[in-house]
This record gives sequence, C-alpha cells and structure tokens, in this order.
Amino acid sequence: MNPNHHKPILLIFFTLLLQLPNPINASPSPPITALYAFGDSTVDSGNNNYIPTLFQSNHPPYGRSFPAKLSTGRFSDGKLATDFIASSLGLKPTLPAYLNPSVKPVDLLTGVSFASAGGGLDDRTAMMSLTLTMDKQWSYFEEAVRKMKSVVGDLEANRVIKNALFVISAGTNDMIYNVYDHVLGRFISVSDYQDYLLSKVEAFIQRLHDAGARRITVAGLPPIGCLPVQVTLGTITIPRIFHHRICTENQNADSQLYNQKLQKLNFRLSQRLPGSKVLYLDIYTPLIDMIKHPHRYGLEETLVGCCGTGLLEAGPLCKPLSRTCEDVSKYMFFDSVHPSQKAYSVIATYAFKKLFPLL
Repeated sequence: MNPNHHKPILLIFFTLLLQLPNPINASPSPPITALYAFGDSTVDSGNNNYIPTLFQSNHPPYGRSFPAKLSTGRFSDGKLATDFIASSLGLKPTLPAYLNPSVKPVDLLTGVSFASAGGGLDDRTAMMSLTLTMDKQWSYFEEAVRKMKSVVGDLEANRVIKNALFVISAGTNDMIYNVYDHVLGRFISVSDYQDYLLSKVEAFIQRLHDAGARRITVAGLPPIGCLPVQVTLGTITIPRIFHHRICTENQNADSQLYNQKLQKLNFRLSQRLPGSKVLYLDIYTPLIDMIKHPHRYGLEETLVGCCGTGLLEAGPLCKPLSRTCEDVSKYMFFDSVHPSQKAYSVIATYAFKKLFPLL
C-alpha cells in the first residue's frame, strides 16, 4: 500500500482540528481599560472629604504610610486594595476619589472610586451616617460617563466601560448597624436581611450591565467578628477571660453564609447577563489566614488596631494626637475597623492570584 495514501486525509483532519475553539489557547480578553469602585470605606479614596459627614479620615494619623504621608481620606495608614490593583494593572499609581477637584475628565478614562465610607448596600445605612448612598454613587458614575463622552466621544467611552473592571465592596456596615448594633431595628432574621442586601447587589449589577459593564467583581464580607471593635464589644457583652481577645464566631459564621449566597448569585448573574463576567472577590480567606497565621505575613497584632488603644477608635476618634503603634507593618488593622496598608496589599495579591486569570 502506498504510505502516502492517508496523507490528504490526515492533513484535512489536523486542519479542522486547528480551527476548533481551544479554551487553553483562546484569544486573551482585551486589556482592562479602567477600574471603577463603588461601596464603603474599603474602597473610598477620599470622597467623604467633600461631603458634610463625620465619617472622614483626611487627618493624621491616617495616611502615615501613604506617599508623602498624605491624609487623603483613605481609612488606612496607606493604600487600599483598589490602589494596589490599579497600579498592578498599569492604570495609575493610586485610584483617586471622583469628588476630588483635582480629578479631570481625562482621568476618568482609567478609573476612579465613587465609594463612600460609612455607606452600605442598604440606603438607610448611608443616610444614618450622612454619606453617599449607592444610588448617589450611581448618579455620579452617570455624570462621569457623560464627562468621558465629552472628551473622547461615545464610541471610545463605551469601549472603556465595556473593558473596565468594576468593583463593588459593601455590606459590613449594613450588618453591624442593622443586625449587631440594632441601630436601625431588626429584620426577621439575619438570613432575611442578607437576602435583602443581596437583592440590592443584584439590582446594582443589573444597572452596571445595562450601562455596558461586562467585568464585575463583588467583594464578600470580611470576618466581621474579628474586627477589633467587634471583638471589644463582644468582650463587653459576653464575659471572657480577662485580656483574652477572641473573634465573635457567630458573626464570622454570618459572613460565611452571606459569602456563600453571594457566590451563588454571581454565578446566576453570569449565566443570565450575556457577555458578562460577575465574579466573587474573596476577602474573608486572606483576612482569616492572617489572623490564624500572622507570622507568615510578618504580623504581630491581628485583633487590635494601630491607632489609639486599638479597641474602639476609628474615623473622628482616631485623632491627630492619638497614640499610634511604632511599626504599623506589624498590624493587620490600622484602626478598630479598617485594615492596614499591609493587609490591603495581601488582599490585592490574593485577588490577583485567584481572580484575574478569570477576567
């Protein structure tokens, strides 16, 4: 038999094989054009500086690790996770606040934060703290889109939005104010209130999709029971061994339940919204790992903040004259609620490892 008899058949087979879609060698997604953040203090770069609220951090000792030691309005000693992400994506060194007067329309094309410290998914949370509701943040985004279109035209602005990364990070204040501190009254159950918050997440993601967003990440809840202020309040309400600070485990369990529900919601939305990726941004895992294994990260204090006593101080209570720790890089929290720059860098690194291969 002629050995060359099967060559044409093999050639046709391999030609067809090369034309089949290959998920491994599929063309990469377009580069991320911008980063837009919505939510609370975890992603607020300083918007609260420009609204009449007590929830501000544009004063020392906040910012002591930031370039030039500027107190920018970030609730930390330095950069937030979104700053590290924006920098790693090559967009800009830090993510500015939308309300900052120095932000020009052209700056909007690579991203800004619309977030507001003290806010939440539940509008009543923001109203209580006199900060920006999610609706107000959305209206600022719409304003920003109009500004971008005036600079580069509709087509380019739409391209930027389509390929941008959108981050939603909120929910902790809602749980603390409405469930644990009962400032705004009780829902029927914790689970019912979580479902209410997730309905707000779903509605906001739908808005983003309708506006052209296709890459959306939603941060889960942290281990709320390990926030220094919650540890302190838990120590007061539940007698414990003197000076022995431990996390409030039922609050951590609530966070885990919420995060499980959020992951299921994100999956459903990814299926329902054509062309979209709606991904879960896990902040619980890196934070709890820092608490359980502090020395892996060079940390020494994980349940006490660096500012003041580290037990209750945050925002206006963390004052310019407050005593602060000597080496903040050894602290997981800067004040009694907010992570340090060191912790935020760990969260950002974890996000890049787990999340960005999927984008």
